[in-house]
Amino acid sequence: LFAIIAGIALSELLVGSAENRNPGGSSAGAPSVGGPFTLVNHHGKTVTEQDFRGRFMLLYFGFTFCPDICPTELGVMAAAVNALGEKGEQVTPALITIDPERDTPEVLGRYITNVTDKVTGITGEPEDVARMARSFGIYVRKVDLDGGDYTIDHTASILMIDSTGDFAGTIAYGENPDNAMAKLRRLAGS
Repeated sequence: LFAIIAGIALSELLVGSAENRNPGGSSAGAPSVGGPFTLVNHHGKTVTEQDFRGRFMLLYFGFTFCPDICPTELGVMAAAVNALGEKGEQVTPALITIDPERDTPEVLGRYITNVTDKVTGITGEPEDVARMARSFGIYVRKVDLDGGDYTIDHTASILMIDSTGDFAGTIAYGENPDNAMAKLRRLAGS
């Protein structure tokens, strides 16, 4: 229930922001969505927002120690890209960790490649990852568990980003697959 409420709130915030943008990506009195970042992909290579310009993106903020929602959404992104066929080659799905203390490039690489070769894992310094999550309006809260372990509550929506780097909508956790594919086809222009 929390994931659904957070997804709806995020969608309303981001859709309002996107609707108030001027052509060219500048906002007209509304907060911008996203922004510059310098992080590391799951191959250990430095990446910035410029590396993804000209590509459609699916962004999911999650973590490898997530027991169920994150692996499900990783599979959803991979399946969606496959379902787009040739147009899927234009889409870059990315898992941005919200747990960079545990999710090193190596950990992300193992986690992702167990599911797909279509998704890019992104991590980095905790403050840089937190800044990126905030720039996209992602809710993140560390929750302590018994025995000194922890989990993380977070927004569970997939963010769609167009080829200019502008927000283009969300796919909510558990959204009807036909609706999600219609959104992706519009994003990829098919």
